[in-house]
Amino acid sequence: MTEKILLEVSKKLNVLIALSLRQLLGDKEFAAGEKRKQGVGELARYFNTMGLDAKDIAEITGAPLQSIRTLLTPNRRK
Repeated sequence: MTEKILLEVSKKLNVLIALSLRQLLGDKEFAAGEKRKQGVGELARYFNTMGLDAKDIAEITGAPLQSIRTLLTPNRRK
């Protein structure tokens, strides 16, 4: 029961982070998945250093989970 509540809170926090990030970047479009996201690699690495896992990063950035995992592999880091 507690784990389910924590997952729900985590999802809601991810939404708030995503909205704040869109506002910060000046992104006014809410079309899901219609265009390629630019600069996701830098955001993914930044969020990863802050302790977020790939699943949360994918939810926040709107990028596919597999893409985030690929971006976070050690040999892909710059």
